[in-house]
Amino acid sequence: MGDYDAMFVDLLKGHGLSFRTYAVVDDQFPASVEECDGWLITGSKHGAYEPHGWIPPLEQFIRDVYEDGRPMVGICFGHQIIAQALGGTVEKYSKGWAVGRQDYLIDGQPVALNAWHQDQVTKLPPGATVIGQNAFCDNAALLYDHRILTVQPHPEHTAAFVGRLAESRGRGLVPDELLDEAIERLDQPTQHQSVADRMAAFLKRGA
Repeated sequence: MGDYDAMFVDLLKGHGLSFRTYAVVDDQFPASVEECDGWLITGSKHGAYEPHGWIPPLEQFIRDVYEDGRPMVGICFGHQIIAQALGGTVEKYSKGWAVGRQDYLIDGQPVALNAWHQDQVTKLPPGATVIGQNAFCDNAALLYDHRILTVQPHPEHTAAFVGRLAESRGRGLVPDELLDEAIERLDQPTQHQSVADRMAAFLKRGA
């Protein structure tokens, strides 16, 4: 159903953005934070705390962007690696998985988004403000001095994608009852477009 870069191009279409992709897992890094006007770090099958050789240079790049002041958005793994790079803690959450449609409060407003994660930001880094959470995830959306916006769930995940993911990769990894509940909720709407609009505005220097 497409890689993450294509999913985000589709999610953010109509906002006048153009995109360039860097596969950091293959050691493809920008030469400078100035190569783009804003930055987006997507989800990943890897954990932020895993000992991959590309993790430290990615963390340094995040710190460089933060110091430079260009806008950055992080989603799921992006949310986690940004927090870790700036002094927070990411762990495999002891209470397990969040999969499928989840209800959050973001800036005090109810927002439903699809999620797929076991890792969480469990300790905030300096300068991070919690703007979104629910009972399962205390730090579901973070804002860093209006420079960086991060979200734990996946606004780019469509209902069709969640359904395919549940059946093709979820069984044997995620408890069946959670997968069954996620599949039952596939026809319920999410507010992914409002989150996409905010992401695009943030990248274009709105908040």
